[in-house]
Amino acid sequence: MDYAKVWFVLWAVLWTGYFALDGFDLGVGFSGWLAADGEEEIRNVFSSIGPFWDGNEVWLVTAGGATFAAFPAVYAGLFSWLYPALLLILFSLIARGVSLEFRGKLQSPAWKSFWAGSAAVSSFLAALLFGVAFGNLFRGLEINAGGYNGTFVGLLNPYALLTGALFCAFFFFHGQLWLAFKTAGPVAARAGRLASKGWYGLALLLALFLAASWLSTGLSGNFIVRKYLLVLPLGLAAALSAAKILLARGLPGRAFLASFASIVLFSLSGFAGLYPDLLASRVDPAFSLTVYNSSSSAYTLRLMAAVALVFLPAAIGCQVWVYRLFRAPLSAAELKKSGMY
Repeated sequence: MDYAKVWFVLWAVLWTGYFALDGFDLGVGFSGWLAADGEEEIRNVFSSIGPFWDGNEVWLVTAGGATFAAFPAVYAGLFSWLYPALLLILFSLIARGVSLEFRGKLQSPAWKSFWAGSAAVSSFLAALLFGVAFGNLFRGLEINAGGYNGTFVGLLNPYALLTGALFCAFFFFHGQLWLAFKTAGPVAARAGRLASKGWYGLALLLALFLAASWLSTGLSGNFIVRKYLLVLPLGLAAALSAAKILLARGLPGRAFLASFASIVLFSLSGFAGLYPDLLASRVDPAFSLTVYNSSSSAYTLRLMAAVALVFLPAAIGCQVWVYRLFRAPLSAAELKKSGMY
Protein backbone atom coordinates (compact mmCIF):
# COMPACT_ATOMS: atom_id res chain seq x y z
CA MET A 1 0.00 0.00 0.00
CA ASP A 2 1.20 3.52 -0.84
CA TYR A 3 1.00 5.05 2.65
CA ALA A 4 2.32 8.43 1.47
CA LYS A 5 -0.69 8.72 -0.83
CA VAL A 6 -3.01 7.50 1.94
CA TRP A 7 -1.73 10.22 4.23
CA PHE A 8 -2.17 12.88 1.60
CA VAL A 9 -5.82 11.84 1.43
CA LEU A 10 -6.14 11.88 5.23
CA TRP A 11 -4.39 15.26 5.37
CA ALA A 12 -6.85 16.64 2.83
CA VAL A 13 -9.81 15.15 4.74
CA LEU A 14 -8.69 16.71 8.03
CA TRP A 15 -8.35 20.19 6.51
CA THR A 16 -11.64 19.73 4.69
CA GLY A 17 -13.36 18.76 7.94
CA TYR A 18 -11.96 21.84 9.63
CA PHE A 19 -13.13 24.26 6.95
CA ALA A 20 -16.61 22.72 6.70
CA LEU A 21 -17.14 22.64 10.47
CA ASP A 22 -15.29 25.67 11.82
CA GLY A 23 -16.37 27.62 8.75
CA PHE A 24 -19.90 28.21 9.99
CA ASP A 25 -18.87 29.44 13.44
CA LEU A 26 -16.18 31.71 11.95
CA GLY A 27 -18.92 33.05 9.68
CA VAL A 28 -21.24 33.56 12.65
CA GLY A 29 -18.38 35.21 14.53
CA PHE A 30 -17.73 37.93 11.95
CA SER A 31 -21.20 38.35 10.42
CA GLY A 32 -23.71 37.18 13.03
CA TRP A 33 -24.17 40.71 14.37
CA LEU A 34 -25.76 41.67 11.04
CA ALA A 35 -28.69 39.40 11.84
CA ALA A 36 -29.09 40.61 15.44
CA ASP A 37 -30.78 43.67 16.87
CA GLY A 38 -30.18 44.24 20.57
CA GLU A 39 -28.44 42.33 23.33
CA GLU A 40 -30.88 39.42 23.54
CA GLU A 41 -30.55 38.66 19.85
CA ILE A 42 -26.75 38.94 19.98
CA ARG A 43 -26.78 36.43 22.85
CA ASN A 44 -28.91 34.21 20.64
CA VAL A 45 -26.30 34.44 17.87
CA PHE A 46 -23.33 33.55 20.09
CA SER A 47 -25.23 30.86 21.97
CA SER A 48 -26.00 29.10 18.68
CA ILE A 49 -22.31 28.20 18.27
CA GLY A 50 -21.54 27.76 21.98
CA PRO A 51 -21.53 23.94 22.17
CA PHE A 52 -19.66 23.53 18.88
CA TRP A 53 -16.91 26.04 18.10
CA ASP A 54 -14.15 24.64 20.34
CA GLY A 55 -14.85 21.07 19.22
CA ASN A 56 -14.62 22.17 15.61
CA GLU A 57 -11.09 23.42 16.20
CA VAL A 58 -10.00 19.88 17.10
CA TRP A 59 -9.87 19.30 13.35
CA LEU A 60 -7.31 22.10 13.01
CA VAL A 61 -5.13 20.66 15.76
CA THR A 62 -5.36 17.21 14.19
CA ALA A 63 -4.52 18.55 10.72
CA GLY A 64 -1.47 20.33 12.16
CA GLY A 65 -0.39 17.20 14.02
CA ALA A 66 -0.84 15.09 10.89
CA THR A 67 1.34 17.51 8.92
CA PHE A 68 4.07 17.31 11.56
CA ALA A 69 4.03 13.51 11.76
CA ALA A 70 3.35 12.52 8.13
CA PHE A 71 5.13 15.32 6.25
CA PRO A 72 7.76 16.78 8.61
CA ALA A 73 9.61 18.62 5.83
CA VAL A 74 6.40 20.46 4.92
CA TYR A 75 5.73 21.32 8.56
CA ALA A 76 9.28 22.62 8.96
CA GLY A 77 9.01 24.62 5.76
CA LEU A 78 5.70 26.21 6.69
CA PHE A 79 6.79 27.26 10.16
CA SER A 80 10.19 28.55 9.11
CA TRP A 81 9.31 30.19 5.80
CA LEU A 82 5.82 31.49 6.65
CA TYR A 83 6.18 32.03 10.38
CA PRO A 84 4.77 35.62 10.54
CA ALA A 85 1.69 34.65 8.51
CA LEU A 86 0.98 31.55 10.59
CA LEU A 87 1.51 33.53 13.78
CA LEU A 88 -1.17 35.99 12.67
CA ILE A 89 -3.59 33.10 12.14
CA LEU A 90 -2.74 31.73 15.58
CA PHE A 91 -3.28 35.11 17.27
CA SER A 92 -6.61 35.51 15.44
CA LEU A 93 -7.83 32.13 16.67
CA ILE A 94 -6.70 32.87 20.22
CA ALA A 95 -8.45 36.25 20.17
CA ARG A 96 -11.61 34.62 18.80
CA GLY A 97 -11.66 32.01 21.57
CA VAL A 98 -10.97 34.54 24.31
CA SER A 99 -13.68 36.86 22.96
CA LEU A 100 -16.33 34.13 22.94
CA GLU A 101 -15.48 33.00 26.46
CA PHE A 102 -15.07 36.44 28.05
CA ARG A 103 -18.13 38.15 26.58
CA GLY A 104 -20.58 36.75 29.13
CA LYS A 105 -18.37 37.21 32.22
CA LEU A 106 -19.65 40.72 33.02
CA GLN A 107 -23.01 42.33 32.34
CA SER A 108 -21.52 45.69 31.37
CA PRO A 109 -22.72 46.85 27.91
CA ALA A 110 -19.25 48.26 27.14
CA TRP A 111 -17.61 44.94 28.09
CA LYS A 112 -20.00 42.93 25.94
CA SER A 113 -19.65 45.31 23.00
CA PHE A 114 -15.85 45.16 23.12
CA TRP A 115 -15.69 41.38 23.11
CA ALA A 116 -18.37 41.06 20.43
CA GLY A 117 -16.33 43.40 18.25
CA SER A 118 -13.18 41.46 19.04
CA ALA A 119 -14.89 38.20 18.04
CA ALA A 120 -15.99 39.75 14.75
CA VAL A 121 -12.55 41.11 13.83
CA SER A 122 -10.62 38.01 14.88
CA SER A 123 -13.05 35.62 13.15
CA PHE A 124 -12.84 37.64 9.94
CA LEU A 125 -9.04 37.75 10.05
CA ALA A 126 -8.82 34.00 10.66
CA ALA A 127 -11.11 33.27 7.69
CA LEU A 128 -9.26 35.71 5.42
CA LEU A 129 -5.80 34.50 6.44
CA PHE A 130 -6.67 30.83 5.98
CA GLY A 131 -7.84 31.70 2.49
CA VAL A 132 -4.67 33.68 1.74
CA ALA A 133 -2.54 30.80 3.06
CA PHE A 134 -4.21 28.17 0.90
CA GLY A 135 -4.30 30.55 -2.06
CA ASN A 136 -0.51 30.66 -1.87
CA LEU A 137 -0.34 26.86 -1.60
CA PHE A 138 -2.51 26.56 -4.72
CA ARG A 139 -0.49 29.22 -6.58
CA GLY A 140 2.92 27.98 -5.47
CA LEU A 141 5.66 29.61 -3.41
CA GLU A 142 9.00 31.14 -4.35
CA ILE A 143 10.98 28.04 -3.39
CA ASN A 144 14.46 27.51 -4.83
CA ALA A 145 17.45 25.36 -3.93
CA GLY A 146 18.07 27.48 -0.83
CA GLY A 147 14.48 27.34 0.42
CA TYR A 148 11.78 30.01 0.40
CA ASN A 149 12.92 33.17 -1.37
CA GLY A 150 9.73 35.22 -1.06
CA THR A 151 8.56 37.90 1.37
CA PHE A 152 5.58 38.32 3.67
CA VAL A 153 4.22 41.09 1.43
CA GLY A 154 4.57 38.76 -1.55
CA LEU A 155 2.08 36.41 0.08
CA LEU A 156 -0.56 39.14 -0.29
CA ASN A 157 -0.71 38.70 -4.06
CA PRO A 158 -3.99 39.21 -5.99
CA TYR A 159 -4.71 35.48 -6.36
CA ALA A 160 -4.18 34.78 -2.66
CA LEU A 161 -6.34 37.77 -1.67
CA LEU A 162 -9.06 36.55 -4.05
CA THR A 163 -8.91 33.13 -2.36
CA GLY A 164 -9.11 34.84 1.03
CA ALA A 165 -12.19 36.77 -0.08
CA LEU A 166 -13.73 33.53 -1.37
CA PHE A 167 -13.14 31.81 1.99
CA CYS A 168 -14.86 34.74 3.74
CA ALA A 169 -17.80 34.54 1.32
CA PHE A 170 -18.14 30.78 1.87
CA PHE A 171 -18.05 31.21 5.64
CA PHE A 172 -20.47 34.17 5.55
CA PHE A 173 -23.01 32.12 3.61
CA HIS A 174 -22.40 29.04 5.74
CA GLY A 175 -22.70 31.02 8.99
CA GLN A 176 -25.90 32.81 8.02
CA LEU A 177 -27.50 29.52 7.00
CA TRP A 178 -26.56 28.13 10.41
CA LEU A 179 -28.31 31.05 12.10
CA ALA A 180 -31.34 30.72 9.83
CA PHE A 181 -31.66 27.09 10.94
CA LYS A 182 -30.44 27.22 14.54
CA THR A 183 -32.13 30.40 15.80
CA ALA A 184 -35.74 31.50 15.70
CA GLY A 185 -37.82 34.61 15.11
CA PRO A 186 -36.34 37.82 13.69
CA VAL A 187 -32.73 36.57 13.86
CA ALA A 188 -33.50 33.53 11.71
CA ALA A 189 -35.48 35.63 9.23
CA ARG A 190 -32.71 38.23 8.84
CA ALA A 191 -30.07 35.50 8.56
CA GLY A 192 -32.05 33.82 5.78
CA ARG A 193 -32.24 37.07 3.82
CA LEU A 194 -28.53 37.75 4.34
CA ALA A 195 -27.65 34.24 3.19
CA SER A 196 -29.79 34.65 0.09
CA LYS A 197 -28.03 37.90 -0.82
CA GLY A 198 -24.60 36.53 0.10
CA TRP A 199 -25.05 33.60 -2.29
CA TYR A 200 -24.66 35.89 -5.30
CA GLY A 201 -21.39 37.32 -4.02
CA LEU A 202 -20.14 33.81 -3.30
CA ALA A 203 -21.07 32.61 -6.79
CA LEU A 204 -19.27 35.58 -8.38
CA LEU A 205 -16.11 35.11 -6.31
CA LEU A 206 -16.11 31.37 -7.03
CA ALA A 207 -16.33 32.03 -10.78
CA LEU A 208 -13.44 34.53 -10.54
CA PHE A 209 -11.43 32.05 -8.49
CA LEU A 210 -11.92 29.27 -11.04
CA ALA A 211 -10.88 31.56 -13.89
CA ALA A 212 -7.83 32.82 -11.97
CA SER A 213 -6.86 29.27 -11.00
CA TRP A 214 -6.96 28.21 -14.66
CA LEU A 215 -4.74 31.15 -15.66
CA SER A 216 -2.37 31.47 -12.69
CA THR A 217 -1.91 27.99 -11.20
CA GLY A 218 -1.37 24.38 -12.18
CA LEU A 219 -4.49 23.16 -10.37
CA SER A 220 -6.26 22.28 -13.61
CA GLY A 221 -3.60 19.77 -14.69
CA ASN A 222 -4.91 16.82 -12.69
CA PHE A 223 -8.48 17.49 -13.83
CA ILE A 224 -7.41 17.43 -17.48
CA VAL A 225 -5.47 14.18 -17.09
CA ARG A 226 -7.90 12.47 -14.69
CA LYS A 227 -11.29 13.56 -15.95
CA TYR A 228 -13.13 11.59 -13.25
CA LEU A 229 -11.97 14.30 -10.83
CA LEU A 230 -14.36 16.72 -12.57
CA VAL A 231 -17.11 15.20 -10.41
CA LEU A 232 -15.76 17.37 -7.56
CA PRO A 233 -16.22 20.86 -9.12
CA LEU A 234 -19.45 19.74 -10.80
CA GLY A 235 -20.72 18.52 -7.44
CA LEU A 236 -19.68 21.85 -5.93
CA ALA A 237 -21.81 23.74 -8.46
CA ALA A 238 -24.74 21.41 -7.79
CA ALA A 239 -24.43 21.76 -4.00
CA LEU A 240 -24.33 25.56 -4.14
CA SER A 241 -27.35 25.64 -6.44
CA ALA A 242 -29.20 23.26 -4.12
CA ALA A 243 -28.40 25.47 -1.12
CA LYS A 244 -29.97 28.48 -2.85
CA ILE A 245 -33.06 26.55 -3.94
CA LEU A 246 -33.61 24.96 -0.52
CA LEU A 247 -33.23 28.32 1.21
CA ALA A 248 -35.78 29.87 -1.14
CA ARG A 249 -38.18 27.04 -0.25
CA GLY A 250 -37.85 27.82 3.47
CA LEU A 251 -35.66 24.83 4.35
CA PRO A 252 -32.58 26.43 5.99
CA GLY A 253 -31.49 23.20 7.70
CA ARG A 254 -31.22 21.34 4.41
CA ALA A 255 -29.68 24.41 2.78
CA PHE A 256 -27.00 24.36 5.50
CA LEU A 257 -26.22 20.72 4.70
CA ALA A 258 -25.92 21.63 1.01
CA SER A 259 -23.57 24.49 1.96
CA PHE A 260 -21.56 22.04 4.07
CA ALA A 261 -21.27 19.76 1.03
CA SER A 262 -20.18 22.68 -1.16
CA ILE A 263 -17.29 23.55 1.19
CA VAL A 264 -16.26 19.89 1.32
CA LEU A 265 -16.27 19.64 -2.47
CA PHE A 266 -14.46 22.97 -2.91
CA SER A 267 -11.73 21.93 -0.49
CA LEU A 268 -11.34 18.46 -2.02
CA SER A 269 -11.19 20.03 -5.49
CA GLY A 270 -8.28 22.19 -4.35
CA PHE A 271 -6.39 19.25 -2.86
CA ALA A 272 -7.09 17.09 -5.92
CA GLY A 273 -5.57 19.80 -8.12
CA LEU A 274 -2.60 20.24 -5.79
CA TYR A 275 -1.57 16.54 -5.69
CA PRO A 276 1.20 15.36 -5.53
CA ASP A 277 2.55 18.71 -4.35
CA LEU A 278 2.19 19.94 -0.80
CA LEU A 279 4.33 23.06 -1.15
CA ALA A 280 4.62 23.72 -4.86
CA SER A 281 7.50 25.82 -6.22
CA ARG A 282 6.83 28.59 -8.73
CA VAL A 283 10.54 28.72 -9.54
CA ASP A 284 11.07 25.12 -10.63
CA PRO A 285 8.92 22.02 -9.96
CA ALA A 286 12.12 20.21 -8.93
CA PHE A 287 12.17 22.31 -5.74
CA SER A 288 8.58 21.47 -4.76
CA LEU A 289 7.86 19.53 -1.57
CA THR A 290 5.69 16.62 -2.63
CA VAL A 291 3.91 13.69 -1.04
CA TYR A 292 6.94 11.53 -1.74
CA ASN A 293 9.99 13.69 -1.05
CA SER A 294 8.69 15.15 2.22
CA SER A 295 6.95 12.23 3.92
CA SER A 296 8.05 10.26 6.95
CA SER A 297 9.34 6.71 6.69
CA ALA A 298 7.02 3.96 5.48
CA TYR A 299 7.03 2.43 8.98
CA THR A 300 5.96 5.73 10.59
CA LEU A 301 3.18 6.26 8.06
CA ARG A 302 1.95 2.68 8.49
CA LEU A 303 1.91 3.00 12.27
CA MET A 304 0.11 6.35 12.09
CA ALA A 305 -2.45 4.88 9.71
CA ALA A 306 -3.26 2.17 12.25
CA VAL A 307 -3.68 4.79 14.98
CA ALA A 308 -5.85 6.97 12.73
CA LEU A 309 -8.03 3.98 11.91
CA VAL A 310 -8.97 3.80 15.61
CA PHE A 311 -9.05 7.41 16.76
CA LEU A 312 -10.41 9.26 13.72
CA PRO A 313 -13.74 7.37 13.75
CA ALA A 314 -13.90 7.92 17.53
CA ALA A 315 -13.42 11.67 17.10
CA ILE A 316 -16.03 11.78 14.34
CA GLY A 317 -18.41 9.80 16.53
CA CYS A 318 -18.00 12.26 19.41
CA GLN A 319 -18.79 15.20 17.16
CA VAL A 320 -21.79 13.47 15.65
CA TRP A 321 -23.08 12.84 19.18
CA VAL A 322 -22.62 16.53 20.14
CA TYR A 323 -24.37 17.79 17.01
CA ARG A 324 -27.18 15.32 17.53
CA LEU A 325 -27.54 16.29 21.20
CA PHE A 326 -27.83 20.01 20.36
CA ARG A 327 -29.58 19.58 17.02
CA ALA A 328 -32.78 21.44 17.91
CA PRO A 329 -33.03 25.20 17.24
CA LEU A 330 -32.55 27.40 20.29
CA SER A 331 -35.67 28.29 22.20
CA ALA A 332 -36.27 31.34 24.39
CA ALA A 333 -36.43 29.09 27.48
CA GLU A 334 -33.01 27.59 26.74
CA LEU A 335 -31.51 31.04 26.31
CA LYS A 336 -32.87 32.18 29.66
CA LYS A 337 -31.34 29.15 31.41
CA SER A 338 -27.89 29.92 30.01
CA GLY A 339 -25.80 32.67 31.55
CA MET A 340 -23.16 32.43 28.82
CA TYR A 341 -22.48 34.83 25.96
